[in-house]
Amino acid sequence: MKIINYLRKDAVLCVALLLAAVSMLFVTPDKEYASYIDADTLLLLFALMSVMAGLRNCSFFRFIGKSIINRVKTERQLVLVLVLLPFVFSMFMTNDVALIIFVPLALIILKLSDTEKYTVFVVAAQTVAANLGSMLMPTGNPQNLYLFSIMKIKLTGFIRLMLPYSLCSLLMLIGWCILASERKSISVGIENDGIHNKRAVAVCILLFIICLLSVAKLFPALIPAALCLAVFLVMDRKALLMVDYNLLLTFAGFFVFIGNMSRIEAVKTVIEALIKNHEVIMAVLLSQVISNVPCALLMSGFTQSAEGLVIGTNLGGLGTLIASMASLISYKFVVAEKSELKGRYFRYFTLSNIIFLAILLSLYFIIG
Repeated sequence: MKIINYLRKDAVLCVALLLAAVSMLFVTPDKEYASYIDADTLLLLFALMSVMAGLRNCSFFRFIGKSIINRVKTERQLVLVLVLLPFVFSMFMTNDVALIIFVPLALIILKLSDTEKYTVFVVAAQTVAANLGSMLMPTGNPQNLYLFSIMKIKLTGFIRLMLPYSLCSLLMLIGWCILASERKSISVGIENDGIHNKRAVAVCILLFIICLLSVAKLFPALIPAALCLAVFLVMDRKALLMVDYNLLLTFAGFFVFIGNMSRIEAVKTVIEALIKNHEVIMAVLLSQVISNVPCALLMSGFTQSAEGLVIGTNLGGLGTLIASMASLISYKFVVAEKSELKGRYFRYFTLSNIIFLAILLSLYFIIG
């Protein structure tokens, strides 16, 4: 029973390790295996996740969120703030972390302000917002960080690539919020207990800046990773325990599988033929079934169009509930807090995702 529960809890990791193990039956382990692993991506993921955990432990994000929300005067303003917070912050902290922070905060605030009628809309919109806001920056989600590491463009080039989709997404989210909310006056007075450790926040922000400089390829990823490990061992060991090591293992498993498959000429030829010139559409479709992070890892071994994978896997995070694993976080919060809403939430989430995906894909065909 424990094994089954573990498989359900992290099925993607189990699939990654299984694929890696099976592929090793066809390609005997040798010295080339070492070249499979993208160490820079793993080191940067570790550094970014530890920094975000440190800031969460200081209540930094909740402090900012509560400070902004206490200034709203109408239901419409409240809805806009609750939805746009994860859109903006997901660019820097990853979409899953943004949802872990802002969905529970939204549920509390909606209850305190007697606006729980917006629960389904707000949580669904927050999820869409986090998935779409995260696509603008390499730090927004794991697949962006990995794909950017193998792309031959600068940070500004990555931003320019995704900027049209981000701007379109922002306008759609604002319009959606306006249509779904009322201008009824409200007063949201929630206690803001401040930041727990200002010195720790300052250190975390400095570490985050160092991570960004490394993402921009100004110095090796080993530097922020080593600094984060050293600092958090002294300052906040709990932050190191909060790092998603399963995600790092998932990446390692897929790296081995991709590396081995690319050495089997027949397999490589077939997959490359299927993907060639259809990277965006194939990435969108495959993401609906296995989610966008594994999709990016799998497809990257068989195409040179990293730009197409960036667009496809980011847009592919919309659609089904598992298209982006971050979407499951919101669903679990809804089920835990309002189990009677899970069916309604699932339908609303799916419909809204399909609409957003259709519009953004249309934009791709217009400008792509």
